Amino acid sequence: MTYEVLLTEDAERDLESLYDFILRHDSVTKAQGVLDQIEATLSSLESFPERGNHPRELVELGIHDYREAFFKPYRIIYRVIGQSVFVFLIVDGRRDMQNLLQQRLLAG
Repeated sequence: MTYEVLLTEDAERDLESLYDFILRHDSVTKAQGVLDQIEATLSSLESFPERGNHPRELVELGIHDYREAFFKPYRIIYRVIGQSVFVFLIVDGRRDMQNLLQQRLLAG
């Protein structure tokens, strides 16, 4: 079974911001390498998205609707709905994840 992986506008902005940050502070090669690895991780969700863990910060709140995939230190937070995988957040996992998840996923 193949799933369609879709990035929300927020996730697209996350990816662009991450690329730009690495580009400014390192090199084009490093930025492109990280982008390639994240894209490979996203592509892997097409086959078996349920393999991802539930984010600990959300489980502590009793929320089990979201999963996460890693390309350390980056975390990709997504939700599987039918045959689609909706990516909501692509972020450096060293950030304040509790606050980020609450702002991005629970604000509505």
